[in-house]
Amino acid sequence: MSEESDVHLRIATELLLFLPARRRCEWQRVTPDGTSTLGHVVESLGVPLPEVGPLTVEDAEVGRSYQPVAGDVVHVHAVPRPQRVPLEPGQHAPRFLLDVHLGTLARRLRLLGVDATYHNDMDDPSLVIEANRERRVLLTQDHGLLCRRALWLGAYVRGTRADDQLRDLLERFAPPLRPWTRCTACNGELAPVDKTEVDRLLEAGTRRSYDVYGRCSECGQIYWRGAHSEHLEEIVRSAMRTVRPESQVGGGPR
Repeated sequence: MSEESDVHLRIATELLLFLPARRRCEWQRVTPDGTSTLGHVVESLGVPLPEVGPLTVEDAEVGRSYQPVAGDVVHVHAVPRPQRVPLEPGQHAPRFLLDVHLGTLARRLRLLGVDATYHNDMDDPSLVIEANRERRVLLTQDHGLLCRRALWLGAYVRGTRADDQLRDLLERFAPPLRPWTRCTACNGELAPVDKTEVDRLLEAGTRRSYDVYGRCSECGQIYWRGAHSEHLEEIVRSAMRTVRPESQVGGGPR
């Protein structure tokens, strides 16, 4: 089969990680069958569609439903950053749902005030259902999960270390940050609470040392200003440097 009868695809560098190791190169050749859409062709190479940005043929942008023909040269771009997420009426920031392997990332997002739910006992179909029902971006490192047709929106989390994963998410979505306003255990919102209301729940040393408290509206966990290790403080400082200043919102009870 001659090269003229093939479709040539140039895969963005950021997307090469999704290709099988033996085929991990920038240029790919596919013989068109006359029925497959460009979206299907790209996905058949191993690239999940939620990771794909603009598709161009001869510098003209085309949709995923475009049917490539012999001789086409297609540029497959990654999703632009920061990525815009469709928001529901009254919703001011993207919400996230993390799969079973991303518990540490979920806690760090909550530390920053980002709405992030997480379940360690939910299978793939259930994750898709919840993400769709609550309009949450599903975060995962499972290629197959991202390829599920029913999923409204998902994103692949890059990195093996929690620091790298968090930086990747902040750079990709640039969510508004409200540090110390969510419960890191359950994702509930924190509300100021008078010391007298929680006095009996505190250790004597805590009671003597702190006067400003917050309580989770969902699970009742108590938080107090100054109860953070230097490690947590540095996570917050690093995140605030990563996300654009205009996206940041001041925090509440700590």
